[in-house]
Amino acid sequence: MGSSAKTGSEAELRGAETSGELEVAELLLTAEIYNRSENLTEDDLPPKIRKHYFDPVTRKVKRPIYVTEGDVQEIFGLGSVREAARSLPFVDREGIRDQLRLTVFDLGARWFVKRDSLERIRSNPTLAYFYENYDSLDVSYAEARKRNQPLLTDREWIQSKIREMEAKVEEADEILKLVRIKAPEDVRDRIEDLVLTKDQVTEIEKAAKALEHRDYLREVGLYDIGKLLFVGPPGTGKTSTAMALSGKFGLPLVEVRLSMVTSQYLGETSKNIDKVFDLAKTLSPCILFIDEFDFVAKTRTSDEHGAIKRAVNTLLKAIDDVSLVEDGVLLIAATNHPQLLDYAAWRRFDKVVSFPLPDEEMRRRIFGKVLGRMDARVDPEVLAERTEGYSGSDIRLVVREAVLNALLADRRSIDQEDMLRAITEFDRRITEHRGSAAP
Repeated sequence: MGSSAKTGSEAELRGAETSGELEVAELLLTAEIYNRSENLTEDDLPPKIRKHYFDPVTRKVKRPIYVTEGDVQEIFGLGSVREAARSLPFVDREGIRDQLRLTVFDLGARWFVKRDSLERIRSNPTLAYFYENYDSLDVSYAEARKRNQPLLTDREWIQSKIREMEAKVEEADEILKLVRIKAPEDVRDRIEDLVLTKDQVTEIEKAAKALEHRDYLREVGLYDIGKLLFVGPPGTGKTSTAMALSGKFGLPLVEVRLSMVTSQYLGETSKNIDKVFDLAKTLSPCILFIDEFDFVAKTRTSDEHGAIKRAVNTLLKAIDDVSLVEDGVLLIAATNHPQLLDYAAWRRFDKVVSFPLPDEEMRRRIFGKVLGRMDARVDPEVLAERTEGYSGSDIRLVVREAVLNALLADRRSIDQEDMLRAITEFDRRITEHRGSAAP
């Protein structure tokens, strides 16, 4: 495929545009280019198109892709597109299923590029593959591919892997009860919405590079990479950051709280730990996030029950045996109580990432992030000064309280007085809680 021949008249290419024309043309061109080129894979299809045609049995998008009016409507969320299809001089409609096809590919390719569609092309690797060498357009297939979320990030792909496991593994249902599995698109936390320290950002970037260069790390024999321990007080962003990395890296997230895998029958706990790690390897590449890490991997100096000791040893061995480089599993553990961990637990991680309470500048930035989407007439610097010792989670609770109080007064805007009142109320509740908790 290269630059198109001058087929059709310029008058046909111009003319009044009907709603849905661009969507019809984009899907037909994408299907035709994808069908023609075996070099293209599912990762070259935009997620909304790939999801529609995804076959959960083969976990592929089968060729050839056929396009109907209903496909266009469902993929792009449109109403009827019949009029749009009829108005395009390079589209024919046939059969009882309202199947659409390109009659003259070159005419359609020329029509599409003249419709201010450059951003559509840049966000569709299949189109970028064709248009990269078309009439000197500023289009890069490599850049479009880089921007596109790959197949393994799709909820449908993850669900198909789970269904395959359910068919093969007798205890699959029991294993799935131990964890929460999220696709990147299901995670609400976004890295850009978080306020992170420089050290946290650096470690995230290192993890990103390790994921990108797994083959190189394997070649040079560096396998003990990609095991991070997040430590810090409650509410400082450990869980939010782990969740947000799912979206940043485009990886499914397998979340497990160790309290969930600890069985009343202590002998089952070790088996549950093994099952969770095996599941992560099955869903690879993925993030395995272990919250409440200190629940089992605690200091082993007391006379504990033998089964608990075996569970701890099983957990530590499972950590030893999982690898980002070999298994494609990025392991993140989090604890609010690092003092409960012994050396045997600490040394399993190649990096300990600290999540301290935010300083004044970080609190100011957190207020700015949280209030950024609201009608808020406030002074973040004053609010930051008034919230010494607050965690990021505390700040969000204060903002929530101020918003709800404003809604009670039938207002959708908040001011400095609203925020200061919410801070005062939060401080009072904390003081009362501490007083009631005292012996």
